[in-house]
Amino acid sequence: MTIATEERLPRGGVRPNERALAPDLARGIMLLGIVLSNTAFHLWAARRGPSGWQPVDGSWLDHAVQFTMIIVLDLRVYPLFAFLFGYGMMQLYLRQTAAGADGRAAAKILRRRGLWLIVIGLTHAALLMAGDITGFYGVLSLVLGTALLRRGERALKWWTGIGVALLVLVSAGPALAALLRGELGTFGDTGADPGLEAYAPDEADWLTAAGIRLETGLFVTFAAASLTLVGGGYVIFLLGFWAARRRVLEEPGDHRTLLRRTAVLGIAVGWLGALPAALAHTGVLHVTDAMQSDSGALMVLRDITGNAAGLGYVAAIALFAHRWTTRRPRRGATAVAAVASVGQRSLSCYLAHSLLFAPVLAAWGLGLGGHLGSATMALFACAVWLVTLAGAYALERAGRRGPAEAALRRLMYRSRRA
Repeated sequence: MTIATEERLPRGGVRPNERALAPDLARGIMLLGIVLSNTAFHLWAARRGPSGWQPVDGSWLDHAVQFTMIIVLDLRVYPLFAFLFGYGMMQLYLRQTAAGADGRAAAKILRRRGLWLIVIGLTHAALLMAGDITGFYGVLSLVLGTALLRRGERALKWWTGIGVALLVLVSAGPALAALLRGELGTFGDTGADPGLEAYAPDEADWLTAAGIRLETGLFVTFAAASLTLVGGGYVIFLLGFWAARRRVLEEPGDHRTLLRRTAVLGIAVGWLGALPAALAHTGVLHVTDAMQSDSGALMVLRDITGNAAGLGYVAAIALFAHRWTTRRPRRGATAVAAVASVGQRSLSCYLAHSLLFAPVLAAWGLGLGGHLGSATMALFACAVWLVTLAGAYALERAGRRGPAEAALRRLMYRSRRA
């Protein structure tokens, strides 16, 4: 006997009339944050500081850009991505089960999606972008989707609590112990350089660079994802599960108190937590190199508070979406629709960023990354995002999905015979 998958899944993906503004708007803004945050890795001729992240040279304008990125973007955009990814997973699952699908069949579609995201991510890493996060979240979606997608809210709360405890223990524990021992000045590795060499933007031979990128991509996809699960970094992912069940982003008007508190507290904690690292990076705050290193106390504080900032950004965007949809007249409708169209085609735009970045900036391409500073690189990143915004809005006006979204949907919902 043959059973088609479509018989068990009474519907396909999200339809245009089912889309909510807040998640799409958040994804569109998130992609601008990601493309800006990734610019530091393409400045392959710049001099790096102890953290190995942002450059330390340049004009006062470059330093201002570095300062802003450390506070607003670095490790603050990716928690936003994690939350939205988890939120979207639960949305897909709930749409299928609400239409009458069996929970196992709906979860199977998400597992297939996760596997294809890993394939896409590793391909992207090898060809263009070593730090691809698509495969990383594909692994997380496989593990957390299998373990917790169909569990109740009580289980989600328990695992979220465990994750918070692990996150504090793994991330803040060593820094706190060093502080109590009075050894804060020796905490960290002054030789840290986590980004430039792993991205290989200064490698003139494309094939050699591709090998380095693939190695980094494999580490990010599998090792880093495993460390995230062990270290409690999956918490933001699970909060996305919980928020989707409550329809927080689809119905922000019903959750305004929660969203206001999250926006104010999250952004305040996130920005204040990164302020010491930003001041140290620009030379305003004088501390030891060990404190500024990638595993140093200031960077640990910056990293762990980034989760709060990511949640704060989601909440602020949801509040804006609610206010904008309820006000009359709605000003800036074209701009809002264009940014939301980027969010609806987030995978296509994310891949397009690398297609526009790598050949122009890398040493194996035009090598422009060796001649730009932080400020001019930020302008270049904004220009790239605007190009993808124009393309996404054109597709929206034509009623077409992004090419990556269309391909992934076919792979997810294809007919399979048993």
